[in-house]
Amino acid sequence: MRTAVVVGAGIGGLAAAGALARTGWQVTLLERDDRVRAGRTALVLWPNGIRALRALGLGDGLDAIATALPDMGVRRPDGHWLVQPRPAAGDRTPVVVHREDLHDALVAGLGDQVEIHTGVSVRSVRVGSGARPAVSDGRLTVEADLVVAADGIDSAVRRRMAPESTVVSSGCAAWRAVIPWYRAPRLPEDRPVSGETLGAGYRFVAASLGERGSSGGSSRGGIYWVATAAGAPRPEPPATQLALLRRWFAHWPAPIGDLLAATEPDDLVQQEVRELRPLPRAYGFAAGTGGVVLLGDAAHAMPHHLGQGACLAFEDAATLRSVVREAVPGRPLQEAVEAYSRLRRPRTVTVVRQTRRMSAVLQTRGRLALRARDAALGTINPRLMGSAATAAAQWNPPA
Repeated sequence: MRTAVVVGAGIGGLAAAGALARTGWQVTLLERDDRVRAGRTALVLWPNGIRALRALGLGDGLDAIATALPDMGVRRPDGHWLVQPRPAAGDRTPVVVHREDLHDALVAGLGDQVEIHTGVSVRSVRVGSGARPAVSDGRLTVEADLVVAADGIDSAVRRRMAPESTVVSSGCAAWRAVIPWYRAPRLPEDRPVSGETLGAGYRFVAASLGERGSSGGSSRGGIYWVATAAGAPRPEPPATQLALLRRWFAHWPAPIGDLLAATEPDDLVQQEVRELRPLPRAYGFAAGTGGVVLLGDAAHAMPHHLGQGACLAFEDAATLRSVVREAVPGRPLQEAVEAYSRLRRPRTVTVVRQTRRMSAVLQTRGRLALRARDAALGTINPRLMGSAATAAAQWNPPA
């Protein structure tokens, strides 16, 4: 029996664990928290992420929870258009899903072939030429032919396998919330929910999860929003953070003020935006009877500006499933681990480069720099976003 241990039960780890289990692997899933739990907000999935989930056999579950996200353009804080809305071409329309709905679909995909251990914070990794790879928290040691590190940006496994890659601040913080429909403001038809507004170091994006009055595309419907501000995370309590957000975005165009007014402190989730610099030199390390692979934020954590973090994690899981599907422990599995790295690293380098370019545009500060950015954004933004959309559209799961 081929064995795998997946470190981390976030969405990437769940996707990888389920994919391996459904192809005949005996899988152990380790999670540092006391239980496997979902995030409280939502996320956007671009076409590459959608294709990856379908390749993993989760397409039906995604169709039941996803809401199409129209392009509503980009505005300045004074309401003037920087980029007019434009229809998405072909299959490039992204969708928005509630994290709890997606989590439920991924957990359902685990089946009964995954053994889950919670409260396990992996601190060490053992690799060698003669033994199976292993991970340990100091009390529990788990050996397996394949170790999948899906333990996030602070991955202990990555620190052991790729010490050259370090975590740095991206220079901004983000706040997310989902306002349930029963509290969501009722907006006039000429004031759409979805859209993006871009200011001097500040950004606000909103999207609708389904339709009011029914579950729509999501059993946990409402209005999802993300606010980004240059600088460090705020240490104050959520109520104070929310008051600051209302002040920072007080004069921005509707419905931003309405959405912040309807948000409660318990809805708010703050996140320091961090990234890996440089990226690990490889994402697969052959060892023993197989090896170690890095997946999701453990491999390529990046700013959220292009919304590709979750999508790339699902790409990772779909690619891993494909390359190890027929591999047996020994040299064939080592070669599959190396193939995973060859397939994934160039792809993520390209997307991370695009994300950093967009980050520089979004964090522009200073009057003269802002004038130059706004004057050029009509051409720059479509070109950058077009590049991201093209990269997403061109990716297909390996055969």
